[in-house]
Amino acid sequence: MNEGFARRVSAAVRSVPLAEGERPSVGVILGSGLGSFVDAVAGREIPYRRIRGFPQPTVEGHRGLLKISGSTVVASGRFHYYEGWSMDDVVLPVFLLHGMGVRTLVITNAAGGVNRDYRAGDLVLIRDHINLMGAHPLRGPNPQGFGPRFPDMSQAYSRELRQVAQQAAGKTLHEGIYAAFSGPTYETPAEVRMAERLGADLVGMSTVPEVIACSYLGIRVLGISCVTNMAAGILERPLSHQEVVETAGRIAPVFERLLAEILKRLKA
Repeated sequence: MNEGFARRVSAAVRSVPLAEGERPSVGVILGSGLGSFVDAVAGREIPYRRIRGFPQPTVEGHRGLLKISGSTVVASGRFHYYEGWSMDDVVLPVFLLHGMGVRTLVITNAAGGVNRDYRAGDLVLIRDHINLMGAHPLRGPNPQGFGPRFPDMSQAYSRELRQVAQQAAGKTLHEGIYAAFSGPTYETPAEVRMAERLGADLVGMSTVPEVIACSYLGIRVLGISCVTNMAAGILERPLSHQEVVETAGRIAPVFERLLAEILKRLKA
């Protein structure tokens, strides 16, 4: 984190004053192609452009909208390291949500399937990750009042929350390990083979910095990946972002029902 990051977080939090009846404790960050869930949530909308110090998402499928609904706040759109944002930019939404009162966060993403038992359209609960981005969001000064210099990552993805999600699904969902690359190129077949040998079931270009920030801040995390394509070399065909968006759109109704049921159980 750079010098002045704590002041930047404070300014962002002050720019989103809570209205009467708004006490967010559960947050959601929506990934590529999954942003339509925000439309199913009744609440107050805050465009990212009105949040002090927030960048604007540049990737298709990321709307740049915060919606507050009672005890829940949903962020439709994230900032990716590959867009050229700093790691401070990437994790700023997590710090904002924490400042608003969020202590449980559901983080979603579109991912490439490495595990050969997966199929495009599967929803997978993340149980651990591998950081292959070559960068770390906590590098730099450690501001007072946030978290420890050396956060524990042994339970970065809550086992309890995964059990809640499994019960909400009404069937057994895959659980897997997510490997994050910096992007924006898709992984090469050789990189996918490397990730597979390291134990990864999924590959993507997001999530890991935010989850590290959550561990630092003491936020429980449920990670959900939508397998939008099989990773390079698993199937003999080129990859495209259009395929990612289209597959996420196809699975969106199933994803939205699952997420709504998870949130209902978390509120209860």
